[in-house]
Amino acid sequence: MSVIIDPKDLIIAPDSNQSSAIYVREQQGKYQRIRRNIAIVLMTLFAILPWLTVGGEQAILIDLTALQLHVFGATLFPQDFPIVAGFFMVAAFALFFVTTWLGRVWCGFLCPQTHWLFIFVWLEEKIEGSRNQRIKLDKQAMSLAKTTKKTLKHLSWGIVSFLTATTFLTYFVPPITLYSDLVSWQWSGLITFWVAFFAVCTYGNAGWLREKMCLHMCPYARFQSVMFDHDTYVVAYDTQRGESRGPRKRKQDPKELGLGDCIDCNLCVEVCPVGIDIRHGLQYECISCGACADACDQTMSRFNYPEKLISFTSEAQLAGGITHLFRAKIIGYAIACVLIVVAMGVYWGARVPAELSVLRDRNVLYRVNNDDLIENSFQLKILNKLPYATSFQVSAAGIDGIHVSITEPVMVQSGELTSQALTLTADPEDIKLKVTPITLTITSEGQEPVTITQESRFFSE
Repeated sequence: MSVIIDPKDLIIAPDSNQSSAIYVREQQGKYQRIRRNIAIVLMTLFAILPWLTVGGEQAILIDLTALQLHVFGATLFPQDFPIVAGFFMVAAFALFFVTTWLGRVWCGFLCPQTHWLFIFVWLEEKIEGSRNQRIKLDKQAMSLAKTTKKTLKHLSWGIVSFLTATTFLTYFVPPITLYSDLVSWQWSGLITFWVAFFAVCTYGNAGWLREKMCLHMCPYARFQSVMFDHDTYVVAYDTQRGESRGPRKRKQDPKELGLGDCIDCNLCVEVCPVGIDIRHGLQYECISCGACADACDQTMSRFNYPEKLISFTSEAQLAGGITHLFRAKIIGYAIACVLIVVAMGVYWGARVPAELSVLRDRNVLYRVNNDDLIENSFQLKILNKLPYATSFQVSAAGIDGIHVSITEPVMVQSGELTSQALTLTADPEDIKLKVTPITLTITSEGQEPVTITQESRFFSE
């Protein structure tokens, strides 16, 4: 039976040092290797994707000026918003699916905030030293050595922030244009503003806010608990095995001392990037990075105790039961993802490579020209979604002998929206009704002709 955990029921560690600076100790281990490998892959993709080209176009480019989104050779327009909306809905349901199954692994292994936080902590450690050395350095009076280290640290943070900002901007501005303009000092005021803005955000988030972003500003931390149940995998401490905790020598038998397996080394707190003590139970601040589990496994191996005193487990397993993977919520989220993906595929399959919009002249329904012929005025808007420029021939049907003022093919560039004034002329003798349904058609010229039709009305006396 699923249990919804209310955020008010989550434990907040009473000795948590959230109000003071958190000095994160570097930790090795299997979960940290997984996190680092994922970070390398994601950061590499983040950096190289804008440089890739497909069909002569940038692989991923968000062209805000033209209101176009280029994704691996496909071009999306504002009219294709259902595709973008579907993508975000799939991402949301996938996040719900993963959270119900594996808890907050998104925060610990995939979230950009976490990856940049660990990069900044790594730079801090390489320049200022280990956790204890950093604590000692901050307590020292200002000196040349301290000033030098602090300056180098913030300079390294600034470089990473600047590179992050420019890389992010390459998804909106072609990278060659962005960096060539940088070298020649020709950045516009707008580009300069956004690079500075994203650099400051990166520097502030990963360098100063750090865990506060996860604790106080990220909404996911607040609502993720409602998706947890007894079978959700979370980072948890085995209280029955670990308590009572206490220090001891390696060769001492903990049972003779009346102690559990936890030696109270406090490493699980020192390696935690958000500064909590996992031994106090499930806490909403935990980002499930697994650093405490790696630290505890390291200590257990030194004392020849079984590992996984702290591990990714479920409440059901801690209680001696088994974890049920196939649950109603997980199946429901998976079905929702599949249905949305199918709907996106159907939409994409039915997507037309061009669009035609017909607008009547609202000022005059019709007029009689010097030849006693009836004229109706329209405005045609032709959007070319094809990946190449093409010409469109305009025709009309519905009245015998109807004449179209646009006699030459209309050239439309790829991704361009062209507006054309159109006048339809008909002989009164050929018109049977005061309001006659007509059909306007555009046909592209090329190896793969595209025909788009739009209905309208022709008014007469």
